Amino acid sequence: MSKAIRIHEAGGPEVLRYEEVEVGAPGKGEVRLTHGAIGLNYIDVYQRSGLYPLELPAVLGMEGAGRVEEIGPGVHDFQVGDRVAYADMPPGAYSEIRLMPAHRLVKIPDGIDDTTAAAMMLQGMTVQYLIRRTYRVKKGETVLFHAAAGGVGLIACQWLRHLGVTVIGTVGSEEKGALAKANGCDHTINYRSEDVVARVRDLTVGKGVPVVYDSVGKDTFYGSLDCLQPRGFMVNFGNASGAVTEFNPGLLGQKGSLYLTRPTLMSYNATREDLVACAEELFQVVQSGAVKIAINQTYPLAETAQAHRDLEARKTTGSTVLMP
Repeated sequence: MSKAIRIHEAGGPEVLRYEEVEVGAPGKGEVRLTHGAIGLNYIDVYQRSGLYPLELPAVLGMEGAGRVEEIGPGVHDFQVGDRVAYADMPPGAYSEIRLMPAHRLVKIPDGIDDTTAAAMMLQGMTVQYLIRRTYRVKKGETVLFHAAAGGVGLIACQWLRHLGVTVIGTVGSEEKGALAKANGCDHTINYRSEDVVARVRDLTVGKGVPVVYDSVGKDTFYGSLDCLQPRGFMVNFGNASGAVTEFNPGLLGQKGSLYLTRPTLMSYNATREDLVACAEELFQVVQSGAVKIAINQTYPLAETAQAHRDLEARKTTGSTVLMP
């Protein structure tokens, strides 16, 4: 048996139950692993709330790091004792012990502990596919990144600075603005007190930016389009304020023949080859010191409901880790 956080119905943080679940032996292509640390991400909120429906009852969580305790038939790339990490389907990370498809795991290199690995995989690989594959940024460009003081945002600001890119980041307070700047954000805009579009236009001398990375969704979507240069890229990769439910594609033409994409990490890392390449580039940039992982909150696994409340209230910054 294993302690885990499970939901039996969709809803608010109150539906999260800390209970015992049975974990069997690994089947073909699976490993059984014991978690050292578990990552908390906004996709967990979407799954808990029912925005991204799961088959219930379900153990939540998409990210974790730990040690392989048992391998199933057909597993050749891992052995008992290997330190591994993941940020992938199926959910089930909110647990002490779980089964996981071996082909979705990567080995953790020496020098990166479990807590750091659990805090960086989903957010760090998200940054990798956003800035290296969805829209491959170029040295000297200026980009707009929403929620710059969040977990993805802080990694992105550092990585973009490393690549020679100027970052304009939106934040919700002066404190978050200072945090974003300390992590490589060149210009911050407090969306609570400033006109984001006007400030972006001012900072770019009226030109706008070639790409906007927007994980906020409904509240920022249309303003983000207005921040773009002609033929710019709108990368909508999250719905923290709610989903954009109505959109007229004709607006893309009216605003300068813009591009719109709604990418996901799972699509970009669908193949084993892409997953390993993505993780390796992330590990390299962290090991080089160019990107440091800020673990600003930790919670016992039993207190996951409070972690969700704090995340949704935007009280968290950087990465958050649950400790089993």
